[in-house]
Amino acid sequence: MTETLRPTFHGFEQIPLREYAERAYLDYSMYVVLDRALPFVGDGLKPVQRRIVYAMSELGLGAAAKPKKSARTVGDVIGKYHPHGDSACYEALVLMAQPFSYRYPLIEGQGNFGSTDDPKSFAAMRYTESKLTPIAEVLLGELGQGTVDWVPNFDGTLEEPSWLPARLPHLLLNGTTGIAVGMATDVPPHNLGEVVSACVRLLDDPDASVADLCEHVRGPDYPTSAEIITPAADLRAMYETGTGSVRARATWTKEASGNFVVTALPYQVSPSKVIEQIAAQMRAKKLPWLEDIRDESDHANPVRVVLVPRSNRVDAEQLMGHLSATTDLEKSYRVNLNVIGLDGKPAVKNLRTLLQEWLAFRTDTVIRRLKHRQEKVERRLHLLQGLLIAFLNLDEVIRIIRTEDEPKAALVARFGLSEEQADYILDTKLKQLARLEEMKIRGEQDELAQELERIVGVLGSRAKLKKLVKDELLADAKKFGDARRSPLVRREAAQAIDETELVPSEPMTVVLSEKGWIRAAKGHDVDAAGLSYREGDGLLAAVKTRSTQQVAFLDSQGRSYSTAVHGLPSARGNGEPLTGRFSPAAGAGFQAMASGDNDTRFVLASSHGYGFVTRFENLTGRNKAGKALLNLTPSARVLQPAAVANPDTDRIVAVTSAGHLLAIPAGELPELDKGKGNKLIDIPKAKLGTERVVAVAAVAPGQSLQVRSGQRTMSLSFKDLDEYLGSRATRGGLLPRGWQKVDGLDVQ
Repeated sequence: MTETLRPTFHGFEQIPLREYAERAYLDYSMYVVLDRALPFVGDGLKPVQRRIVYAMSELGLGAAAKPKKSARTVGDVIGKYHPHGDSACYEALVLMAQPFSYRYPLIEGQGNFGSTDDPKSFAAMRYTESKLTPIAEVLLGELGQGTVDWVPNFDGTLEEPSWLPARLPHLLLNGTTGIAVGMATDVPPHNLGEVVSACVRLLDDPDASVADLCEHVRGPDYPTSAEIITPAADLRAMYETGTGSVRARATWTKEASGNFVVTALPYQVSPSKVIEQIAAQMRAKKLPWLEDIRDESDHANPVRVVLVPRSNRVDAEQLMGHLSATTDLEKSYRVNLNVIGLDGKPAVKNLRTLLQEWLAFRTDTVIRRLKHRQEKVERRLHLLQGLLIAFLNLDEVIRIIRTEDEPKAALVARFGLSEEQADYILDTKLKQLARLEEMKIRGEQDELAQELERIVGVLGSRAKLKKLVKDELLADAKKFGDARRSPLVRREAAQAIDETELVPSEPMTVVLSEKGWIRAAKGHDVDAAGLSYREGDGLLAAVKTRSTQQVAFLDSQGRSYSTAVHGLPSARGNGEPLTGRFSPAAGAGFQAMASGDNDTRFVLASSHGYGFVTRFENLTGRNKAGKALLNLTPSARVLQPAAVANPDTDRIVAVTSAGHLLAIPAGELPELDKGKGNKLIDIPKAKLGTERVVAVAAVAPGQSLQVRSGQRTMSLSFKDLDEYLGSRATRGGLLPRGWQKVDGLDVQ
């Protein structure tokens, strides 16, 4: 079968757009994954970070040097090695210089390099100066010792290292984050001493499990001293799988003044943002325990947020737990140990695999360094041997150089030298050759021979090589190691306090106007009718409740809505329309309301005489459109609900506009979650258009029923109701003459 050749146009191959797009996107994806977003397990750096560190070393910006303008470094990086945007390159440089972003900063910055409040508030690169920190030597110290592969830069004019010969597992020390195509990485920072200890354990015991290594690496170690509260078992599971999360919580103290002072925030959390979050809750009256919040952070105290409680009786643990749950005082960090391995492929690795691969990388680096040094020592010994021959035959050498046309060939033939030895002798200045002493040459030969013997011994012994790697790790750990900053504390995740628990329990009176305007006044001795109302409006209903409770409203379609009492506007004004809080159907108006605890029972009834008993919990809900509760017959109205104290002893009373009053045992009325209910009192069909139920009430033993008619009130004791006691759905008794036009019922 012959392959079908695609037609060409002026020497260019023509391919389908679908195939080209697929190939181009795959190439781009591989570039982003391998050459931009993910770090290499060996040196733990992304390409831009590696190029910045290398360019600074080439500029001579070591820890002992004077810093240079950051713009100079960025210019070298993007001009020689990294042809991308200067702002992105500078931001990567700044990140490596921020002590609050990097656990072990690689760059020392002079000038404004941002702050914990706003990490991106750094000055422009023309204003700042930078140089490498001492720990950067760990990445660069062995660069010129044959330890890395060199590749051409983007335009082929220079060479750059494929990786840096890290002496420590930098990937775990400073961590990294990155988003590639279809994958991401989130490696948290760790403590240098703990990581080195785990490496030594793995060198001594190659079969050590992740659980064994977690005895050394106890958890991430962020640049902040906020507590890590993730349980040890969860941290171990994270290191075993390579994925998981870490939860950190701010630390705080209680001062003698009674104030709570936050002294450390979770990693990358801004003090100003936390203050803004807490202040927003205070403005919304969701933090009644807190009086004030101040930011007293300065150079001496980078984080000092002062919380002023309203009194010394405030439970500090409860309040701070609530703030931790509702603000960034507690934060969770995703962990995804996705890195480019030694095989050049990205993969999620557990802690053991990461350390194994890094130790393999380090061992290979040490072998390359030793072999490179071995070659240098052998070459130097070879040259010294030729130099010693020249010294012992100095007169003859001088004669050959003076008389022979080809002194190099003559030296080789006369003394059996190699061409390299002959060149070295000829390149040596006569005055230097004359000053050479045999003892010096032999002394240097002895030293180099001993060094060569040590190198060959290490390269020929796996145990010696392992010991060398271990000793160098421990030496660097001693030089650069420090104490853990993020303490590991066993705590439960913070829980937000229920909103009702935050509100002080105070007596309140909720007032609803005829046009659906709502407000709340403190106390139970409020004259609701005497309050000012908008023109054309007046009192519809008022209920006595408490600030910690909910209040429910029933509209003309029998739907129920609810809201918290403490969130209602003050009665000093006209309040606000309920339509601003809820979304009733077009044409529906609010007709009744009730308030109580969830288990409080209420009688819900309509003006046509149907009703049932239900718990207040059934009246509440979060839906702005309400929920169907009371099924109404055409033209029926919702009556004001009546609270039932005890269904076994209370009597439910219903009265009609014609003066018929019926009292029945509360137990005769069914308890439902919703519906139409049963008939309470009988109204003949012929009179449904003119007679209606005016009100219902629930009377307990010892209470009295107040019947209102115009300006007059008639009181009926619990015993007096015996005269009107009957079965449900009967007509009831007729009130005395003159009281047959009833406006409402009250219970005292």
